[in-house]
Amino acid sequence: MTALEPRDAEVAPAADEIPGVPEEQSGVLGRSHRALSVGIIAVVLLIAFEATAVGTAMPVAARELNGVSLYAFAFSSYFTTSLFAMVLSGQWADRRGPLAPLATGISAFGAGLLLSGTADAMWLFILGRAVQGLGGGLVIVALYVVVSRAYPSRLQPAILAAFAASWVVPSVVGPLVSGTVTEHLGWRWVFVGIPALVVFPLAIALPAIRRTASGPADPGAPVPAFDRRRIRLALGISLGAGLLQYAGQDLRWLSLLPAAVGGALLVPAVLGLLPRGTYVAARGLPSVVLLRGIAAGSFIAAESFVPLMLVTQRGLSPTLAGFSLAAGGATWALGSFVQSRPRVEPYRERLVPAGMVLVAAAIAAAPSVLIAAVPVWVVAVAWGVGCFGMGLVIASTSVLLLKLSAPHEAGSNSAALQISDGLSNVMLLAVGGAVFAALGGGTVGAAHTAAATSASHPAAFAAVFLPMAGVALAGAWVATRLRTRDG
Repeated sequence: MTALEPRDAEVAPAADEIPGVPEEQSGVLGRSHRALSVGIIAVVLLIAFEATAVGTAMPVAARELNGVSLYAFAFSSYFTTSLFAMVLSGQWADRRGPLAPLATGISAFGAGLLLSGTADAMWLFILGRAVQGLGGGLVIVALYVVVSRAYPSRLQPAILAAFAASWVVPSVVGPLVSGTVTEHLGWRWVFVGIPALVVFPLAIALPAIRRTASGPADPGAPVPAFDRRRIRLALGISLGAGLLQYAGQDLRWLSLLPAAVGGALLVPAVLGLLPRGTYVAARGLPSVVLLRGIAAGSFIAAESFVPLMLVTQRGLSPTLAGFSLAAGGATWALGSFVQSRPRVEPYRERLVPAGMVLVAAAIAAAPSVLIAAVPVWVVAVAWGVGCFGMGLVIASTSVLLLKLSAPHEAGSNSAALQISDGLSNVMLLAVGGAVFAALGGGTVGAAHTAAATSASHPAAFAAVFLPMAGVALAGAWVATRLRTRDG
């Protein structure tokens, strides 16, 4: 058995792997998996719609609650609590099964939306976002455990590709729907309306999960206690990330103190929660986890500056600048679909480095529109190519992680993957934002005002995109280390 082969011998075969079961019953939408697939895809669709819709309504909410100065914390509160919840969910799911963390996470997600939507003060709004983060962190890790337990290895690429496809429609219509609702009904309806959608995933997914993936991974073995050390490390990573984000909002000497404290908390926590060898790109699982962070962090950090660059340097309206990224949702889903094909499986370890090269090329090509002679549609084309590469890489890292994880490790390893993803996002965004501001770009948070955006200097954008392209190119090398030497 190689390092990248499924560990099917360690668990009982799934019903649809038994010879004689018709093919139409064994796909992700076959009779044996249909209810589960529809339910968990609906959960992902809900999370995707929230992510795209709430961001559109956030500026109006902050202004009406007199909390524009605290605007960034509405995002960072979600992130910091989700990091803790990811670790908790991994521990919980490995020991008791994914049913309870998933149900709790969906409930907390909906409760946080209601709290934010009914808030009459900015601190209550931020608290609601923190509760949402707890729910989101619990849900995302629990879903990976569901996939690892309820689907045979041959179907896991397909269901993960369906997760990616679930972001396509929300990424296109989410901002439009949210903007329309905010304009005509008010921003609160964007928040209080989404929890009504929670009922459908709960009704469909939870009974199916109870039948196929509930309980501990090995029912005959004693259930171990929660690892209190990992819980403490999770608290440290959340608090450390929060302090670093706080310091990144204010480029003053006084900000060095919370940054130092945040780093002191964050570094040992990350080293303790990620697989040994992650930061030296050790072959196998550590490189899978590291690659996920490199790919997500470099791409998302660069993408955050694309609309701002098109508005300030090429005079596009915010709507047109946003639509320049719209095709990316479809090409991302296409990349996920390509990696899910059975014929592609033997070539996965070659496909992932190629995907990272596409990501690096897209990031490097984007600032070419700073040259007036380059048409703006170049960004849309480049970003579509980059999103295709991301579809190949992100879905493949999820598939490889599940293959490299024993059943009782799926939760903890999935949490490590998500921590790498989320933490790299905020760290590279913080670095990119600081460089951007230092070179005369202004602050990203203030980019909605004409005074701030008119001051943006072209060199500030190049100083963000080109290093991120270098990070992505380094990821192409890490992608060559996904298989162990004896695999």
